[in-house]
Amino acid sequence: MNSLIYKVCLLVISSHILVGCQLTQPNDNDTSAVLNALIVDHEKEPSNASSMLVIQPRIEVPSVAIPSPPETNLWQVIANNLTFDVIPTPRLHKRIDWYLAQPTYLVQVNKRAAPYLFHIIQRISQRNMPMELALLPFVESDFRPTVVSAQQAVGAWQLVDATAYHFGVTSDPWYDGRKDVLAATDAALSYLSYLHKRFNGNWLHAIAAYNSGEGRVKKAIKRNKKLGISTHFWHLTLPKETSEYVPKLLALSYLLQKKHPEFTLPTVVNYAYTTQLDVGQQFDFGVLSALVNIPKKQIHQLNPGYLRHQSSPQGPHKVLLPMTEKQLLQSRFFKRHFSQTYTVKKGDTLYGIAKRFNTTIKTIKILNNKSSSLLSINETLILNKAQKTDSLLVNYEISPYLVEKKRPKPATIEHYHIVKTGDSLWDISQLYDVALKDLLTWNSLKTHSILNPGKTLVLHLPKPQQATKPQKTKQYLSELELLVKPENGPKP
Repeated sequence: MNSLIYKVCLLVISSHILVGCQLTQPNDNDTSAVLNALIVDHEKEPSNASSMLVIQPRIEVPSVAIPSPPETNLWQVIANNLTFDVIPTPRLHKRIDWYLAQPTYLVQVNKRAAPYLFHIIQRISQRNMPMELALLPFVESDFRPTVVSAQQAVGAWQLVDATAYHFGVTSDPWYDGRKDVLAATDAALSYLSYLHKRFNGNWLHAIAAYNSGEGRVKKAIKRNKKLGISTHFWHLTLPKETSEYVPKLLALSYLLQKKHPEFTLPTVVNYAYTTQLDVGQQFDFGVLSALVNIPKKQIHQLNPGYLRHQSSPQGPHKVLLPMTEKQLLQSRFFKRHFSQTYTVKKGDTLYGIAKRFNTTIKTIKILNNKSSSLLSINETLILNKAQKTDSLLVNYEISPYLVEKKRPKPATIEHYHIVKTGDSLWDISQLYDVALKDLLTWNSLKTHSILNPGKTLVLHLPKPQQATKPQKTKQYLSELELLVKPENGPKP
């Protein structure tokens, strides 16, 4: 009985389900009505956008490579960006063996190159040229800025006078731009860029022509074409010097790319610790030395293009200083002689101000210790400007290279400075207006010595002069003055 009731109930429920399915099955008219309703609703603004269901499409996110931290050694930057595919040949092996026989060659030569290397790499990168070109001054001259060859090619890049002049480098009794490493770099890269185009994008031909001349390489290529043989560099008949010149460059590139364990890689910090300043007018090295607290000899060594104690009246007036850009811009010397103030007005932006005053946003931020680009109306900004006075000149009656007369040393007193967190040797020397080299000597320190907070440094500062009481002087008045006796005048 119970089983019969169960079957009847199951049959009734099933029939209701079937009826329900039939009622919910839409016909053609119902479908049209629903579509029309959707169209009408789509044309209306939703009453509550947040209540709308939004289904996000499924997106395949590509894997992103995490950038590696920048290299701390400039030579590693060069090695990582070398692009020539160097295949060792017998001629190349000869040069590789020569370098391996002198494993510290690059370390020794690098001492001359270090102050300029960052600027050279930066210029090559900005021009989108191969990094192998940074090795050319080492191959050309062992990076000797003042060397003169038998063919009268001058400087680290070994430029002859006509080529240098064509690419904007001047020479006169005051200045030889071929010895100015940065000016010569600009000229050499322009010349190499020209040769690269002339030889249809073949860098080996361009580099060979840089050494032996465009005409000679073209003649060798023409000869090979006539004989029906390869015009690759290795098959060209060129002077012995050029035939060895290109392999010297390629061998050096090969050793740097392969990181040969027997070849020592030099170390140069990966930032510009020398900065070029455009003085804007004729300057005297002695005056500049006194103002920046840097020995005159050191400034001359960094700027071998200047042949006299002063820059030429006609220019150029750029000088490379052993300071970072931040140290230079924040020095009292720069703020006193090369800066001006500007009051921010409504609508001003850092970009607009930088463009108007021919400077950069980075420079404005450094000068004003700003981390953001936000400006306030009536805010006073320090901006750079060119020096336009004659305060950087001294007229010498005798040669400045003669031994100067020794002046008596002023009396000094010892002063002690306790190092605080964030202090640097440069900051301390600027604070007390003393030469950095003196601060190092007084405390037996080196330029890269680490300063620990709490350390006591000794300084020898000028002894303050004691104020002297003004002596009373007897005044002698004329008979007329005795008679007149002005109200606020001196009494007899």
